[in-house]
Amino acid sequence: MMSSPYPRTIVVVRPARMADAPAIAGLCGQLGYPSLPEQVSARLGRILPEGGHAVFVAEAEDGRVCGFAHVFGYHVVESDPRAEVSGLVVDQAHRGQGVGKRLMQHVEDWARQQGYAVVSLRSNVVREQAHTFYQGLGYHCHKTQKSFRKEL
Repeated sequence: MMSSPYPRTIVVVRPARMADAPAIAGLCGQLGYPSLPEQVSARLGRILPEGGHAVFVAEAEDGRVCGFAHVFGYHVVESDPRAEVSGLVVDQAHRGQGVGKRLMQHVEDWARQQGYAVVSLRSNVVREQAHTFYQGLGYHCHKTQKSFRKEL
């Protein structure tokens, strides 16, 4: 594994706050989902009060948010409940330093506390480094599918 050219990041993982919206918006862009702080603020305003969701941020030693993870309870008729990671991103300058692993530990702890026996996630087929990361954490590819969408 290549070592990062950046200094080791000392992070604290904590629940997200509304004040984190601008930093999370920047991270959404790095994940490929450009978002304005106002958009993320509105999304957090709907998500944070819900008991079936958790959003964690990684805060670097300098106080800046350098990553986030969002997990929620996935309940459908056709399969048993599970925790689903909807987003995980670590700032480019902090990758390869264990930040993503720390965030995923918090996700898995939350899932256990909520009574879920399974954590699942989806990752774009082009994100090979992410796939390697998840496999290193013990995740395996469950299936491949296409994603359909219709604008209303």
